[in-house]
Amino acid sequence: MTETPLKTLQAEVGRTYVSEWILVDQAMIDRFAEVTGDHQFIHVDPERAAQTPFGGTVAHGFLLLSLLPRLQASMGRPRPEGLRMAVNYGFERVRFVTPVRSGSRVRATSTLVSVEEKRPGQLQQLADTTLEVEGAGKPALTAVWIGQLFF
Repeated sequence: MTETPLKTLQAEVGRTYVSEWILVDQAMIDRFAEVTGDHQFIHVDPERAAQTPFGGTVAHGFLLLSLLPRLQASMGRPRPEGLRMAVNYGFERVRFVTPVRSGSRVRATSTLVSVEEKRPGQLQQLADTTLEVEGAGKPALTAVWIGQLFF
C-alpha cells in the first residue's frame, strides 16, 4: 500500500535540512533598498554606517527573510510525491537576532516541526527556521515558517 503524503511528511518531523552559503553583499543590499524604498543609512551609506555600533552597513531584516525561499531550494529536501503546489502561509515568532554586515555569508537550517491535514488534499507544515551568519555566535534570524502543500 502506498503511503499518503501526510504519513510520508510526518515521518520527516524532526529532520533538519541545511542550505548552501550565500553572500550578502552591498550590491544585494542596495538592490533591496531600491525595490522597497528603505534607504535608511545603516543599509546604504557605508561611511555613516561605519560610525554606528554596527561598524558598517547591515542587511535589512526583511531582505534576510526574503532570502529564505532561495536558501530552502538549495537544501535538497525531497519533493513529496503528488505535490501540485506549495505556498507560503506566513511566519510565527520572527526575530531578527543579529545584524548581518555587508560582505557576510549566510545559510539557513530548517527543522520540520509538524505536519497536519487542513482539508483533503491540503497539508500545513511548520518548520523551525534559522538563518546563520558565518562565524557569528548567534543567528541572524529565527522564525517558525508555515507552509501549505496541495496534492
